[in-house]
Amino acid sequence: MDRSPVPLRQFVLKVHSRCDLACDHCYVYEHADTSWRGRPRAVPDEVLVRTADRIAEHAAAHGTAAVHVVLHGGEPLLAGPARLRRAAEELHRALDGVCALDLRIHTNGVLLDERFLDLFAEFGVKVGISLDGDRTANDRHRRFADGRSSHPHVLRAVGLLRRPRYRHLFAGLLCTVDVRNDPAAVHDALAELDPPRVDYLLPHATWEQPPPRPGGGTPYADWLLAVLDRWDGQGRPFPVRVFDSVERTLRGGSSLTESLGLEPSDLVVVETDGTLEQADSLKTAFDGAPATGLDVFSHTFDEASRHPGMLARTQGLDGLAAECRACPVVRSCGGGLYAHRYRAGSGFANPSVYCGDLMQLITGIRDRLAAAPVPSPPQPGPPVLPEAHLDELAAGFGGAEAVRSLARAQLGIVRELLAAVRQRSADLSADRSAPAAAAWELLTALDSDAPDALDAVLAHPYTRAWAVRCLEGAAGADAGGLAEVAAAAALRAGRDEPVRVPVRGGAVRLPTLGRVLVGGDGGEAVVSGGPDGFTVAAGGAVLRIGRDDPPGDRWHPVRRLAAPGWTVALEDTDPYRDGHQWPVAGRLPDGEAEAWRAGLAEAWELIGRELPRYAPGLSAGLSTVTPLEAPAGQDVSAAVRQAFGAVGIARPGRADVLALLLVHEFQHVKLGAVLDLADLHDPEDTRLHYAPWREDPRPLEGLLQGTYAHIAVADFWRVRRHTARGAAAAEAEVHFARWRRHTAEAVEVLAGSGSLTPLGMRFAEGMRATVAPWLEEPVAPEAARGARLAAQRHREAWQARAAAGS
Repeated sequence: MDRSPVPLRQFVLKVHSRCDLACDHCYVYEHADTSWRGRPRAVPDEVLVRTADRIAEHAAAHGTAAVHVVLHGGEPLLAGPARLRRAAEELHRALDGVCALDLRIHTNGVLLDERFLDLFAEFGVKVGISLDGDRTANDRHRRFADGRSSHPHVLRAVGLLRRPRYRHLFAGLLCTVDVRNDPAAVHDALAELDPPRVDYLLPHATWEQPPPRPGGGTPYADWLLAVLDRWDGQGRPFPVRVFDSVERTLRGGSSLTESLGLEPSDLVVVETDGTLEQADSLKTAFDGAPATGLDVFSHTFDEASRHPGMLARTQGLDGLAAECRACPVVRSCGGGLYAHRYRAGSGFANPSVYCGDLMQLITGIRDRLAAAPVPSPPQPGPPVLPEAHLDELAAGFGGAEAVRSLARAQLGIVRELLAAVRQRSADLSADRSAPAAAAWELLTALDSDAPDALDAVLAHPYTRAWAVRCLEGAAGADAGGLAEVAAAAALRAGRDEPVRVPVRGGAVRLPTLGRVLVGGDGGEAVVSGGPDGFTVAAGGAVLRIGRDDPPGDRWHPVRRLAAPGWTVALEDTDPYRDGHQWPVAGRLPDGEAEAWRAGLAEAWELIGRELPRYAPGLSAGLSTVTPLEAPAGQDVSAAVRQAFGAVGIARPGRADVLALLLVHEFQHVKLGAVLDLADLHDPEDTRLHYAPWREDPRPLEGLLQGTYAHIAVADFWRVRRHTARGAAAAEAEVHFARWRRHTAEAVEVLAGSGSLTPLGMRFAEGMRATVAPWLEEPVAPEAARGARLAAQRHREAWQARAAAGS
């Protein structure tokens, strides 16, 4: 099945076509393609200007939220500071007011010095460094032409990036695997440099030029799995893209790299002469393999996206060889990197030359995940949250593993709630053949045979919301929800058992999957899985829904956004999503859903770029965004204590506001999960307190929730005052001055309340340690004055209302 061209979002801009090293594994100079020989050494002005304008044209035409541009080579630093400045200036000029720019440079680090880093700090250019491990490992390939080692030069470059002044520019390390190197020694050498991320890359190879396999077998998988075990044993001190990508795809999420997963490629290369090429990795296949025959002077990026070679890398499962399509790990593997599939005679219609290694790697990671100890469900008494995670969260942030620990505990809570629902239904019904009883038997079987599929449905935020309502006897919530959970889990697991489910409001609810409109109200439908999809039988009719069927009048699948590092559901189908304080939106029209996708993608870009301490936790724990309705002109959002992983938002008109609402509400989600595990305050304290973010006085827990959420609010404005422009920057500084003060004061009210438990005091200390230094940051006098006036007006109005009500 052919697909429409994918808008391009990743642009590799070659600024220099030569290199100061002679790495023997380099795909540009040492593999099949020789096109570099006829190109200008340094990119000329006219190519920079035209490229920047073409990128802006393409982004504007497709409503792109952000583009990623990598300055590359050869060795890009050979272009010199003046040429790199010109490149950054042209890109910022062209994209100003069009979309966000994520600008990076990939270098061997040999020439990196403070001149370059000061330039990169001025334009926000993130720096990735190639380093293959310790000196022994690095010197196997990365040497100067005369044989000298490059290792000390690279260590010096990384040392500069680790300085506080430049640390925010450090994007990570890229390491090409050589299985002759000791995996533990390589990993330890990289870990010692405290990188923000590490990419382990398979050396480029094809079926015509296969990779070395000393001893046979799957040495690349064995090498990477040894690194995985080392990384795990160290507590995963930094992200590793290949491992994170496999784990994400095994859980049904998106990959973080084009070498894994089924996401379409959206990358194009601009050479120093302005010609457009496909991914550089294709240079390893045959001479001229990346060529398109296009250039930035005569062709648009839309034309590039329609090139047959570009389209071939956007076909997902349909673009793979039959052997790959039938493979059980294809959704994680994705056929491997496109270039690695090449064989003379059959082109790229083959499995990867690393097929066996990828299978071994993915199944090895899957088996390790399955064997990992599962925490017991929360029990009364001491909190099950590890102290280190509690401290991370108390500071207002919380990394991916800390948030995952909250999610695992939530899964235990939901399991207990389901058991309570089952017990309640058994107590109320003597009919053991009722749908709830049959569903419970299927759930028990799935828990044994397909636990990942079941956990995916139990982790759906509104599964807990339904269970709590059911136990409370709320209208519309009953034990039939067990059948809905069972049906959805069975479909996810590929099971074909028919499941009797209730029909509610004319629809069949399949949590995490969507809803099917069958008409009528009340009664039952039968959901049955199959190899290509599923069927729903109701009212004498059978509706067949294919695995890849698009949304229709009767099939409303849950829409999902897969952004780099984050997969989120746009939930507008589940009837139990209505617990937010604002009305929920109905099923979104396609145009509004697309606006949501674009807005969330742009907001996520902003969070990753400007609020990187919040992004890992949000990626790990925020699975669902529920669209809300809002009064005209108001930005509204909400979180529900009984729906971990979900926030409700009325889509604002600006991506920065959406980013603020996401981080703000996710603070409530995190803290609610902490409060499920740990007593932070005395629930008998019924005093009410002034909260500068509310019109009404708040109980202690409400003040705690608001304070914690406003750490993110204050931090958002703290950063935006530097990244926004003009009047927006001045407005952000006023907001920062106001909310840092209010948040700090609220922390002191909590700490001095006398009602915090020892853990609560520890939590308050963590918040104080984050907020207190912000009070020392200078702000403009007019911003400080504006903040004081806003605070004064709010308190006076609050006092007037309190006096009128007394």
